[in-house]
Amino acid sequence: MKKILITGINGSGASYLAEFLVTVPDMEVQGITRWHTDRSRVSGGYSNLQNAQSKIKLFECDLSDLSSVIRVLEETKPDVIYHMASHANVRLCFVNPISIFNNNTNCTLNLLEGLRILKMKPIVHFSGTSEIYGQVRPEDVPIKETHPIDPVNVYAISKLAQEKLCNSYWLTYQIPVILTRAFSYINPRRPDIFSSAFARQVVEIERGKRKSLVHGNLDSTRTVIDIRDIVEAYWLSVKYCKPGEAYNIGGIISIKVGEFLEELIKHSSANIKTETDPTLLRPVDVTMQIPDITKFTKATGWSPTRTLPDSIEFLLNYYRKIIQ
Repeated sequence: MKKILITGINGSGASYLAEFLVTVPDMEVQGITRWHTDRSRVSGGYSNLQNAQSKIKLFECDLSDLSSVIRVLEETKPDVIYHMASHANVRLCFVNPISIFNNNTNCTLNLLEGLRILKMKPIVHFSGTSEIYGQVRPEDVPIKETHPIDPVNVYAISKLAQEKLCNSYWLTYQIPVILTRAFSYINPRRPDIFSSAFARQVVEIERGKRKSLVHGNLDSTRTVIDIRDIVEAYWLSVKYCKPGEAYNIGGIISIKVGEFLEELIKHSSANIKTETDPTLLRPVDVTMQIPDITKFTKATGWSPTRTLPDSIEFLLNYYRKIIQ
């Protein structure tokens, strides 16, 4: 039986990964949660983990404290680590840049250093982001892993720093790290991304709790993918991908943010009025996020299976359930 350790397991993406992994035979799923009081904690459990928590061993740990990290690594003895813990709200990095940069880089450095000190060499999957590519010209899409790296915000810079730390510990100490760069995805449990923010407002309008839907920039072009496809890709990455290599993971259908909103509205019977909220506009925005996923599909045989209508229903049904 292989032991899997997921950092930030009660987070939005990590919780879906946990739900998937508990269905894989011969897996013991373990997770790191923050040691201090967490808003997502309800009735002795974690809301994001309510579907899988009974099948998971949880360990409270402060990833900014090396001694805490070492203690949990000694207890869990993982064969595979999914390093998912990070501050991931891009808009907030313009408000709290120092906090986000320090948190993201320190938690990764402590995890890698803990493994070095203990002489442990599990496979480590680092979940990176397409944000590190920065602004890309239309003629340079789809974006390959070899495209120049040019992050334009502190969040993306912190993720690039995490990648470089991972690569350094692979080259220096032979800790095998798989690097993936996820492009835009649909994740109901992550309220700060545009798809979830739109869906929540649509349902609030359906429930009579809101009169209009507010949005930021609608002109950015994205490929969107279902979080359930993403976590399956993460599982395959540790089986088939090469340490020290970076792999793009993303959707195959391009769509503007505004077009996605139109598709979402079509799935509602309510009369949805929309308006721009200037506070939702980023000082610097990444407007062209279309991946080339050839490298990853060749390595793993993976491809997205959920259609856009399926993902939209998945998204809306989540909020229709929680918003009464």
